Amino acid sequence: MSDGGGGASGRVARRQVTVGVVLLAALGLLVAGVFAVPSWRCELTGCEKPSRSKERPSGPATRTISPQAAATRGGYVALGDSYSAGVGVQTDGDGDDDGKGADEECLRHAAAFYHDVTRAFRFPGGSSFWACSGATTTEVLKGKDGRLPQTDRVSAKTSLVTLSIGGNDAGFTKVLTRCLAEVLMGSCRGQGDEIAERLDELAKSLPEVIGRITARAPNARVLVVGYPRMFSDDPKDGVATISEDDQRWLNERTREVDNVIKQSARNADRKLVKAGKRGSVEFIDAYNAFDGHETGTSQPYVNGLKFNLRALSAESRSFHPTEKGHRALARLVTKQIKEGPGRPFVVKS
Repeated sequence: MSDGGGGASGRVARRQVTVGVVLLAALGLLVAGVFAVPSWRCELTGCEKPSRSKERPSGPATRTISPQAAATRGGYVALGDSYSAGVGVQTDGDGDDDGKGADEECLRHAAAFYHDVTRAFRFPGGSSFWACSGATTTEVLKGKDGRLPQTDRVSAKTSLVTLSIGGNDAGFTKVLTRCLAEVLMGSCRGQGDEIAERLDELAKSLPEVIGRITARAPNARVLVVGYPRMFSDDPKDGVATISEDDQRWLNERTREVDNVIKQSARNADRKLVKAGKRGSVEFIDAYNAFDGHETGTSQPYVNGLKFNLRALSAESRSFHPTEKGHRALARLVTKQIKEGPGRPFVVKS
């Protein structure tokens, strides 16, 4: 009886072992099947999935270049008014040219700082000189007397633009004329309200000029050059009929014009950065460029009043930079080209 019962329980035990082995084998096959499918295996183990960047071709490669390389990759275009054109470099008594060449229409001169820049750097896209004496922001945008707008001279191939503009909008010539003739026309300082109104208009028109340039030349470095003060920071004597106090007052007005220009340039540059553009707009502070060499000093970099007796009028070079003045401006421009705005320039490789 006992042998029969033990045999039956043994058979049951063997069947249970067999069933367990079969179940384990089946489970092993199931697990192996799951791990054989990559997507299931990753769901269970959290393995790293291929990133989209690896699945898709990457965008164009880029590299960082120096400020000088960014400025000299293409062409250079010089725009602006008489301070860029070179009015003032004549040296003889009757106001004729000094032999280095000036055109009759815009008074562009071969001693203007533009030429120093073209000698200092090589521009594979060439260079062109379109500054014009007497230019205002309106003329730079729209042209005058059949001349094309200066802004039309830049293009997508332009890598450097220099620009001096705003002095004529502020009425520099009219202000100086009145100061020179204040005995007959009243106080030099009485023009303050008029100047303030003109500067308000300049603050509206100059951003349009800069915006037009950057739209046409989106990769260019645009260097906006401010104006140097014409008189000593601490004048001791009168210049022509302009008293020491009026010289200080005129210097202050120059600083006001420069501040409008600087703010316009900075605002324009912020817009480029925000939009991810590769170009820049940079202000060059020239206010102290003639320090120690103002009009009335022993070695001036800016002309004082030059009066043409035959024509009974002031010469155009009056209160404009001399040739040495343009050398000083050229040094500021070339320095800025090398140093840049303080941020990297990224271009396609």
